[in-house]
Amino acid sequence: MTDLKKLTRKNILDSKPYASARDEFKDFEQGMVFLDANENPFNNGSNRYPDPQQRKLKQVLAIVKETSENHILLGNGSDEVLDLLFRAFCEPHIDNVITLPPTYGMYGVLANLNAVENREVVLTDTFQPDILGILNQIDTNTKLIFFCSPNNPTGNSFSEKYILELLQKFDGLVVLDEAYIDFSDRPSWLKKLAQYPNLVITQTLSKAYGMAGIRVGILYAAAEIIYILNSIKPPYNINGYSQQLACTRMANMADIQNQIQVIKSQKAVLISQLKTIPLIQKIHPSDANFVLIAVDDATLRYKQLLENRIVVRNRSHEPLCENCLRVTIGTPAENQNLIYTLQSL
Repeated sequence: MTDLKKLTRKNILDSKPYASARDEFKDFEQGMVFLDANENPFNNGSNRYPDPQQRKLKQVLAIVKETSENHILLGNGSDEVLDLLFRAFCEPHIDNVITLPPTYGMYGVLANLNAVENREVVLTDTFQPDILGILNQIDTNTKLIFFCSPNNPTGNSFSEKYILELLQKFDGLVVLDEAYIDFSDRPSWLKKLAQYPNLVITQTLSKAYGMAGIRVGILYAAAEIIYILNSIKPPYNINGYSQQLACTRMANMADIQNQIQVIKSQKAVLISQLKTIPLIQKIHPSDANFVLIAVDDATLRYKQLLENRIVVRNRSHEPLCENCLRVTIGTPAENQNLIYTLQSL
């Protein structure tokens, strides 16, 4: 059983959170005269500080995701909520985390920025977690284990049994990054949140919801974990425009779901066409909005695509990804442009 008090850094437990003016007075819509926050009083649509707890947006998310508002933390992109986990639970120069390359690179970057050891356990040849390798790396100072599923850059989802085993055997926090879950036919782990108090789930509005430009990341966890993270987050970390745009966008879930279906169908079309191109040696299965393809010479093909004004990602420097390009699913016209270009190389 995870002891959250023992897991949390002592200075975090002992610290007193900063209380902004809008934390002290929470009712924004009663025609009040606000003389508390040293704002410019002349209304121009952005002269007031935004809600530091993003209550309206959390209400919308709670409905869409069928969860409770007190299980939600919002950040300036997923990178901020991930960084808050390091700052709350990892003692610099003492603690360690475990990541599973090839995976999202920010886990390692954030570990380095926070002076936390990153113990890497490379995935198996089938892009699944090496559970024995992970268990062998865990010690008393291991605080976080990061799973990215569907995984970036491989595109596949991890087997449920591996995540369950770590949730049951690990006393720290299991962080499940579900940035691409909306493109998968597998269900989110959100339904299991109540069963596992050491489970932390991160999602984003940048991918399926089409709002990468407003920078809204989401973390779901037990209320006790959310309380700790709220106590150290910046007071106004989500600006007012981002909150408003996110609420407006999610009011039309039918449009979002339609776009997701178009992307999924286009992925199937793209994969079928990629199979006919000789320079492509393997197309890895994908539950995300991208595919990882192995080619004859990734560096050469990347440069050739760039010369044709098509930008993909060369992932060849990552473990198990030699000569691999990661290709995002675009519009039908963009996907056809990619196919025509590859056929001409």
